[in-house]
Amino acid sequence: MYSGGKDSTFAMYVAEQMGHEISCLVTVCPGDSASWIFHTPNLSAVPVMAEAMGKPLVSVPSDGSEEGDMAAMREVLSGLDVDGIVVGALWSDYQWDRMNSICDDLGLVVLAPLWRKDQDLIYDEMVSAGIDAAIVGVFAEGLDAEWLGRRLDAETKQRLCRLRDRYGLSIMGEGGEYESMTLDSPMHSSRLEIRSSEKVMERDAGTLRVKDVVLVPK
Repeated sequence: MYSGGKDSTFAMYVAEQMGHEISCLVTVCPGDSASWIFHTPNLSAVPVMAEAMGKPLVSVPSDGSEEGDMAAMREVLSGLDVDGIVVGALWSDYQWDRMNSICDDLGLVVLAPLWRKDQDLIYDEMVSAGIDAAIVGVFAEGLDAEWLGRRLDAETKQRLCRLRDRYGLSIMGEGGEYESMTLDSPMHSSRLEIRSSEKVMERDAGTLRVKDVVLVPK
């Protein structure tokens, strides 16, 4: 299950390191940005990400409601010849319960290599592994337009830790504090370069809307 964010990318990388074969990327594209199950920012860039990793992409639309998201996930997974799915879930019981419910019905295994691990450890391992991701959505106190486009590196972790101490936010964005977009990883043969984007702030939330992204040699 691939959203283009850091968690699904890192989970896929860990799964491959464990010896699993990732036969394709599956993306549910909610029509409502308020979807509680699936990541929504800049899903139009996911085909470019799939190309960069040499992975087939299967995508399915959804209206963004809980029922619509689950129906879309069930529909797309029931048509695949796979043994299970890899998910980037960390701490969201809501997301975990719904994905497991569908996979139980379909007889599929759910592999969640990041589930319930220490968030500081995951962040450090993600950066060390070479996952290069940028913040493309901010939705919490302490995060403003200045954070949009910021790379999730060691320096950013230090800043997020200070905000955690002050506001109690998750440094991995597990409380919905921020969303990310992967630009490079060990699985990428080319990296993504954002050529054009727009910062859009509405009250206390904002997104980096990517208008043009290209692949460049590594």
